[in-house]
Amino acid sequence: MRKYAPKLLTVIAVALAAALFLPQRAAADDEDPPTRVARLSYTHGAVSFQPAGTDDWVSGVVNRPMTTGDKLWSDNGARAEVQLGSESIRLSGSTGFSFLNLTDNVTQLRLTEGTIRVRVRRLGENETFEVDTPNLAFSVLRPGTYKINVNEEGDTTVVTVPGGEGEATGGGQAFTVHAEEVGIFTGTDQLNGNIESYSGGDEDDFDHWCSGRERREDHSESARYVSTDAIGYEDLDDNGGWRPVPEYGRVWFPHTTIVGWAPYRYGHWVWISPWGWTWVDDEPWGFAPFHYGRWVAVRGVWGWVPCAPAPVVVGVAYVRPVYAPALVAWVGGEHWGVGIGVGGVGAGVAWFPLGPREVYMPSYPVSRTYVNNVNVTNTTVNNTVVNNYYNNVVVNKTVNVTNVTYVNQSVPGAVTATSHAAFTSAQPVARNMVKVDARQMASAPVNVTAPAVAPPRQAVLGAGAAAAARPTAAVENRAFVAKATPPPAPQRFEKQQEAIKANGGRPLGVSQMRQIQPERTEAAATVKIAPPAKPATPQNTQAYKPGQPPANAGNRPGTPASNARPPVQAPANAGNRPDTSPNSARPPVQANMPVTTPVNNVNPKTYNDRPLSARPASATSNVNPPATRPSANANNVSPQLEQKHQQQVEQLHAKQDQERQKVEQQQIQQRQRLQQQQADEQRQQQVVQKHQQQLQQLEQKHDQQQQNLQQRQQQERQKVQNRPAPPPPPPKPAKEDKSQPPHKP
Repeated sequence: MRKYAPKLLTVIAVALAAALFLPQRAAADDEDPPTRVARLSYTHGAVSFQPAGTDDWVSGVVNRPMTTGDKLWSDNGARAEVQLGSESIRLSGSTGFSFLNLTDNVTQLRLTEGTIRVRVRRLGENETFEVDTPNLAFSVLRPGTYKINVNEEGDTTVVTVPGGEGEATGGGQAFTVHAEEVGIFTGTDQLNGNIESYSGGDEDDFDHWCSGRERREDHSESARYVSTDAIGYEDLDDNGGWRPVPEYGRVWFPHTTIVGWAPYRYGHWVWISPWGWTWVDDEPWGFAPFHYGRWVAVRGVWGWVPCAPAPVVVGVAYVRPVYAPALVAWVGGEHWGVGIGVGGVGAGVAWFPLGPREVYMPSYPVSRTYVNNVNVTNTTVNNTVVNNYYNNVVVNKTVNVTNVTYVNQSVPGAVTATSHAAFTSAQPVARNMVKVDARQMASAPVNVTAPAVAPPRQAVLGAGAAAAARPTAAVENRAFVAKATPPPAPQRFEKQQEAIKANGGRPLGVSQMRQIQPERTEAAATVKIAPPAKPATPQNTQAYKPGQPPANAGNRPGTPASNARPPVQAPANAGNRPDTSPNSARPPVQANMPVTTPVNNVNPKTYNDRPLSARPASATSNVNPPATRPSANANNVSPQLEQKHQQQVEQLHAKQDQERQKVEQQQIQQRQRLQQQQADEQRQQQVVQKHQQQLQQLEQKHDQQQQNLQQRQQQERQKVQNRPAPPPPPPKPAKEDKSQPPHKP
């Protein structure tokens, strides 16, 4: 029996692996990954980042997607910004922050030390937003702006609410903090709360910086053409322009000065679970155009076709655009894999951007509903085509989709290729490009899914260098209070890597990740779930100014003060209230804006994260409207005046569009002249170089001739010197003197 034990163990291991990684014909809807991520959108100073499942801290890289388990640390004097579409989180210096949970309807943050300012512009009926600190859990009840500070000791949390409403829970008590109030909460086992009025005129530099960033969101021109749920839309304003293009509507063209610029070329690849290989662009605006929408070449210039904004007509279907790790197609074939020759030149990987109406097929396990939504929310695509892709790739396990012509595959310079090492180690693609034959790439087979290769550790860490600044161990491991139980911490990368290798290099599904959930218990030990709380009465409501010590901060709540405000409960429809903060204004949206998402393409379950006003009639027919919803004529404004104002707004927008188009045309002409001038200068430089080469060759020829002449002369001199001297000539006979008479004997 003992000799059969190793074989038995081997059989059991193989059976477990087969049960764990057996391909599924189709994933259930609850197996789908989140449809949204966060984005590290801004850094200043020393900002450090720790990917989920690792213990390494690296410098934060802008445009890095963030999800559950990721951590940030902004060192002394540093600042950082994280975006989630309609939500934003901004970090001051000496601040530790992480995502405990990030799904379609849940945002759960952890603040270990420092200051963050959170802005929530929309809050769905079933959506929760929670910030957990060492001594309380703060739940956002209404859209608004919230500033939360945790002191160095971790026993005091100050919550400032310029606009909105929230609830602080801890120690069995719950305190409601209303707009223009500040709550000071001390203690850990028992929460001591004081609510005071807030004087908004005493904002610090961090508040001013946050307000400036919020104004960018509110007054963004791009919000008229792209969904505000597309993360990073406001960055498009200062880095490109919108122009109408027949067949595609409004298209955004980036301002680039790089000759031969193409999408998905200037950046690097990283591995982020559960999506797998993910593109991180170098440009500060490089998030929305690379994770939503599609790219198209218009007269040789690349433009981005956006995901449509939310319609203004009540009852028209709208689904939040679904995030994708990279909307590209891969050049290869059914035998594709990293290490296969690209274009006959070495080993590497090649890809090109997907065009409008072309289907994106995820490399990670998803349901048919997910495939439908990730396409219809980002482009106009036929349902039949999507189903064909799903059946071929997911059901029939065929990586190639035949009889498909990709519009960008034949565009000159559209295909980008890099080496195996650069692809898997987060190296800059532009500096590690592999030269390929354009004609061969235009006719090469296309693989709709990413290469199946397990990532090394560097692919998870990304392009950031090792960070010099990081939180202390005491701060990083500090216990915290949570109202909602967070999910288990992500498993260590080493175990994920083993499972990915066993899965053939493909990303793991949600159920597969659950089967390798961590055995680590230290994270669970730091979580203190708040016990059921009773409404508590704060001690005072005196005016509060930043930097001023709160009154009675050290007193435990007991008998309420004479001027105490009674607790106010959040109304039932608090999640549907508009943002009452002073920065809640949003740019107008044209009423005649086209809607590219058909009603029959929408998954009903995705309505749960939308307000009632944004749901189709079929989804709201059984829902009673809130009693407090204002009527159409609540402000006694005549429809004729509203129509006139709308016409004035549209005329202003049309005039602005004409002016922008004129400026953009001038810029294009200037760039063309500059390019022509550069080309002329380049040709002139080539002529000068050619002339210089000819002169050099002529000088070399003359030098050689001079050397040859000198050699011949030297040889002739030597011959003359070595020649023997000629004999002296014989003496000449004397001449007879004819003037004397001849001698006679």
